[in-house]
Amino acid sequence: MTTRPPLDELFERRLTYPDVDAMDRLARLVGLDDQKSRLTKILGLLVNPRGLETWAKKHHHGATDLLNTVLRRPPLVVLAGDVGSGKSELAETIGDAVARQEKIEITLFPLSLSTRGQGRVGEMTQLLSAAFDYTVEEATKLKGTSNRSRGAILLLVDEADAIAQSREAAQMHHEDRAGVNAFIRGIDRIGNGRLPAAVIMCTNRLGSLDPAVKRRAADILAFDRPNELQRHAVLDRPLKQLGFSQTSITAIVTATGVVKGRDHGFTFSDLTQRLLPAIVLDAYPDQAVVPQRALAIAESIMPTPPFQEKVIE
Repeated sequence: MTTRPPLDELFERRLTYPDVDAMDRLARLVGLDDQKSRLTKILGLLVNPRGLETWAKKHHHGATDLLNTVLRRPPLVVLAGDVGSGKSELAETIGDAVARQEKIEITLFPLSLSTRGQGRVGEMTQLLSAAFDYTVEEATKLKGTSNRSRGAILLLVDEADAIAQSREAAQMHHEDRAGVNAFIRGIDRIGNGRLPAAVIMCTNRLGSLDPAVKRRAADILAFDRPNELQRHAVLDRPLKQLGFSQTSITAIVTATGVVKGRDHGFTFSDLTQRLLPAIVLDAYPDQAVVPQRALAIAESIMPTPPFQEKVIE
């Protein structure tokens, strides 16, 4: 009998929602309202079908065929887009919104990078199978009667292309192919068991994911670099608190977009993790922040280059 690897080899940590800190982090993800709303609804239906049944009885009684079609979707959602676009942060915090919407406790298990193994024969397959075994066991305990869940499990797979890359790649190692097979079997186990669980995958390289994985996605949410309105939403409040006029804020918003000599603007993380801290640190500890200097800093920072996806041969 094979001994299951310890949990700290399978998952980075265990997060439980609702959680105030997660709610605050989710609220700070401005400019992603569409993705937040859509992901919350999708995951809510996947982990707690009773909600959709209640809605259908109220608004569309008798629409059983449509209801079954929606509820039969595989328990997988893919978040795909450029680096720094907010995918991982949304994936880590969306459980709070789902928990509050469905009025159940949600547990998030972020898959550990160690599940990729060290390349030894059978290692990645064993680790992935063990991670899904644990997810299935925990979700089974939460399966209620009449499709009403007592709680739910979310399995988060960040940088998913490193685990579920296409088996069509000629250079793909046998062990990697076996790992993809184990991943697909895990998704199917959750779906076939109608368990209150779902998998969230984040990737910068949607094209590199195995076609069978993409076919199993209930939805694929796209994440792009923030447009002008989204950049304004991120920068407006903090810069107003520094006393900036709307004219000064607009100038910085413009400087962080597509400009002469650069065909790409700032990512969300460029704005929140690089630009705003740089503006503060430039003045700290002896001076006040001034708009002209803030604009100069914005113009001097080079945004993160777009991820160049390689074509699989």
